[in-house]
Amino acid sequence: MGKKGLLTAFKKYQLLIIVLLFIVILAGCGANTAPIDSSSTGFFDHYFVYPFSLLIKKIAILFQGNYGIAIILITIIIRFVLMPFFIRQSKNSKDSQKKMAVMKPEMDQIQKKYKGKSSTEDQLSMQRELSDLYKKHDFNPVKMAVGCLPLIIQMPILIGFYYAIMRTPEIAEQSFLWFSLGETDLLFVAFAVLIYYLQARVSLIGLEEAQRKQMAIMSFVSPIMIAVISLNVPSALPLYWAVSGIFMIIQTLIIKKYVH
Repeated sequence: MGKKGLLTAFKKYQLLIIVLLFIVILAGCGANTAPIDSSSTGFFDHYFVYPFSLLIKKIAILFQGNYGIAIILITIIIRFVLMPFFIRQSKNSKDSQKKMAVMKPEMDQIQKKYKGKSSTEDQLSMQRELSDLYKKHDFNPVKMAVGCLPLIIQMPILIGFYYAIMRTPEIAEQSFLWFSLGETDLLFVAFAVLIYYLQARVSLIGLEEAQRKQMAIMSFVSPIMIAVISLNVPSALPLYWAVSGIFMIIQTLIIKKYVH
């Protein structure tokens, strides 16, 4: 597979790759669930998990020990901080799609010209002509392969917050709404799964049919991932995911309406 083929394959499955990577990271880090404190060692614990744990406690104190509200507020703050990255990613993706649509007739001509020619010289000539075409339209194909960067950037932050919730024992002793934050609640798990399903479906709005088919699998992968993990963790985590999912739905609708 050539460079162009690799970029196309990566672009097509990048969300699935990131989701699977997220699952692997959570599974790999899951062994360390000891309560976090100032004596905890390790770079990630010291610079991500422990600061989030302290922040959760301090905000909970402001709301008379309500850890549910603390989790909701911090989740919203994190999402607001990450939102500009997603807006920029979406804008770059839309611009790339527009340029690609303009270039497609010329690209088809170049590919037709070299169809059936497999010699190294012919392939290099085709790549040069495609490169000249990209320069002509100020198009950078690498941007199409790095569209998942906002997802990568957010992972240390969200995983740090995830483990701060898991490793702050005070949270498990509290209740929020009708459920205990320290126990699994099937009703709220179902709610979190529904939110992520809706979020995945909203992300398909406005896409072309081919893109919708490529992305349709995410409508099921994300909710299944949330369901599997939520059934094995305290309800504080589905609360975090539900709030995050609601925010992402609103963010996606805003981007599609005002950015695109």
